[in-house]
Amino acid sequence: SGDYRNIAYYSNLPAFADPLRATNGVVLNEQALDTRRKIGDWRLDLLPDHVFQPYLEYEHNADNGNGVATFVANANEYPVNNLTRDSNENYRGGVRIELPRLHVKLEQGGTTFKDAEQLNAGAGSTNYGNFFSPILGQTLDLTSLSEAYGVRGHSIFTDLSFSANPVAWADIYGSFLYSEPVSNVHFQGLDTGSQVLLSQVLFYTGEQNLISSISKLPHTSANLGAEIRPFTRVRLIPSWFTDRMHTTGSSVGQQTLTTTAGAVPLASLLNSTLVENSNQVEMNVFVDVLHNLTVRGGYRYVWGNASDGILPIAGLTGYEQGKIRRNVEIAGVSWHPIHNAWLNLDFENGSSGSTYFRTSLYNYQKARFRGRHQINSSFSVSASASVLNNQNPSPGVKYDFLTHQESASFQYSPSGGKYWDFEGAYTRSTLRSNITYLDPEFLITDVSFYRDNSHTISGMFDINMPGWLGYKTKLALGGSAFLASGSNPTTFYQPAAKLSVVLGKHVSWQSEWRYYGFGESFYVYQGFRTEMVTTGVRITR
Repeated sequence: SGDYRNIAYYSNLPAFADPLRATNGVVLNEQALDTRRKIGDWRLDLLPDHVFQPYLEYEHNADNGNGVATFVANANEYPVNNLTRDSNENYRGGVRIELPRLHVKLEQGGTTFKDAEQLNAGAGSTNYGNFFSPILGQTLDLTSLSEAYGVRGHSIFTDLSFSANPVAWADIYGSFLYSEPVSNVHFQGLDTGSQVLLSQVLFYTGEQNLISSISKLPHTSANLGAEIRPFTRVRLIPSWFTDRMHTTGSSVGQQTLTTTAGAVPLASLLNSTLVENSNQVEMNVFVDVLHNLTVRGGYRYVWGNASDGILPIAGLTGYEQGKIRRNVEIAGVSWHPIHNAWLNLDFENGSSGSTYFRTSLYNYQKARFRGRHQINSSFSVSASASVLNNQNPSPGVKYDFLTHQESASFQYSPSGGKYWDFEGAYTRSTLRSNITYLDPEFLITDVSFYRDNSHTISGMFDINMPGWLGYKTKLALGGSAFLASGSNPTTFYQPAAKLSVVLGKHVSWQSEWRYYGFGESFYVYQGFRTEMVTTGVRITR
């Protein structure tokens, strides 16, 4: 089997990061792209109906083109020409073993990655960038630039997984994943002009940069689980999971500035490590109390540790470490009160002794309700509701988070949808977040308030026209709308129409129109309007 795609992408919308528009009225998109991406996926399966099923797969993803990007030089940014090129190759092979009570997958593979980018500004012209005001009486500019970086990466990975039914009353499963990506980065740059190094109030007319770095990230994860049925109405589902990631990286750089007093060399050396270990065990017990009522109870324990170090030490810290400890009680009910109707309720109560991030789950309660009723063969309704309440009372954090969502939907298909059918849904959601933070400008404690109240409406009307123009034809009309108020009022409209015509036994024609309208009251420049039309012929044998 194979798949190949060739995509041309062009973007030059002056909406984001365009300070020139406010200063002198010049409209320039400083992040423009004109690229072409080629994607291919090819797979060979051997002996698909046998016990041993070998396979090989190759994936290719490459992009090249040009555009506009910014050269950042301490106190100013300069839009310049940009050339991009990247590619990613993925190779894998393995074998699947299919036995009546045992299924195994053994896979070995590797990847290669290349990324290159160049920024260029020809000599003989002066680029004043985005900042026109003089600094200490001197105007900044860029007269020439030649900058390039290249990234080369490779990785090997191993994937082992199995599922088995050794006895009639038990199923077990497990997997083991290992990967070790390595990347090398080389950067070189040469620029001239009038620049300034603000940290040292040093003006210079030329700059040369040479940087090399390497990083390695061995990553191991494994899980093991089972479903045990000791009695007819009782199921035990234990599970275990571990994930271990250890990263190391180093870089060396040499920067030389040309000043009126001569060359000023600036060397840099950096070494860093990141270690993260996560573990989780969970046990769930399902009991069929009645033929139409099942209750669930369980317990989950999560623990782990993480640390990072940076040498030489700079800034506020060079070494950090953290731990996570969380206990979670789990409960649930599944009930079929009448024929063609079911109700499901899940609940979690978690308490933590420590966590990594200020906004992580700490002391929380989470509940979800779902229900569905097939009233008759043509009409069905469903509803759901969820709530999450999270509190972190630690000093300096005092995080208070609450979100809940309610939704309802229905589907009507008279005569089994022979002539038409309709599906509609409505969702109401609310989010509230309060958290203390340190104001970086004045170094005082403040509180961040965020509110969001939203409505989502969607519907789709399908019409079957078996005799239209002598062909079997289907027309679909509908779309969705999102309306939000609060800290960031937002609207997003997505109407759509689709036409499908069966021209023959093996040939059909399909066309689709979609419209996207996005707007934000406080960030008008991020709004957009887009129409997309696709059409094509499908041939099947």
